[in-house]
Amino acid sequence: SLSTGMVSKALAAESPAPLAQGSPEEPSRRRQWGLLATGAVGGVLVALYAVVTPFLAPALRKVCLPFVPATSAQIQNVLKMLQGRSGSLADIGSGDGRVVIAAAKMGFKAVGYELNPWLVWYSRYRAWRDGVHHNTKFYISDLWKVSFSHYTNVVIFGVPQMMPQLEKKLKEELESNARIIACRFPFPCWIPDHTTGEGIDTVWAYDLKCPRGSESKSLETTPATES
Repeated sequence: SLSTGMVSKALAAESPAPLAQGSPEEPSRRRQWGLLATGAVGGVLVALYAVVTPFLAPALRKVCLPFVPATSAQIQNVLKMLQGRSGSLADIGSGDGRVVIAAAKMGFKAVGYELNPWLVWYSRYRAWRDGVHHNTKFYISDLWKVSFSHYTNVVIFGVPQMMPQLEKKLKEELESNARIIACRFPFPCWIPDHTTGEGIDTVWAYDLKCPRGSESKSLETTPATES
C-alpha cells in the first residue's frame, strides 16, 4: 500500500549508510589511534628519563659534583690509605656507595652523604645485597649542611671548584686525629702526608695534627709564591 511504502522510505532515509571503504572517517580513526600510541610511548619515555637521569646527570648542588663511578684502582688506593686506621668514616658525595661498602667490609662504620636520592636508595640496596647494611648508612644530604666533626676518616671525590671551600670546612670541623682522603683532585693548599696511585687513580691523604678549636690547628700548607 501507499502508506507502507512511505514508511519504508522514511526508515531507509533515517538508517545510517554503511561506511564505504576509504571513507573520510577511516583516516580520522587512524589519527586517534596514532595520538593514543604516541601518548603512551611518550609516557614511557618520560618515566624512563625520570629513573635513569639521576644516575647520569649531576644532582643539584651548591657546587656541581657529577656522579662518576670510582674505578677499582681508586677504591683499592683508598683502602690502602685506610690501613691501620680505625673509627668512623664518611664518604662525601658517596654516589652508588661502592667506597662506603668497601670500607664497611674492612670493619669501618661507614656513612655516605649524597644529594641524589636515586643513588642513595641504590646504595642501600647494594649494601644489603653485600651483607654490610648493619655497618653502613646512607643519607640524602647536602654536604654543606652536614657537620663532619665526629668522623675520624673522610673520603671525598671532589671537583676543583669545591676543594677550597671544603678545605676550610673540614679544617674547622675535624679533630686532630682525622685523616682526609682526596680522590681525583687534591686540595689546593694542603700538602699531602701520603700519596698513592697514578693519573686519575691518584689518592692523597692529609692528616690533621692539632686539636679542633686550637688557633694553630692546621694541616701543612703550600707556602705562598712570591710575585
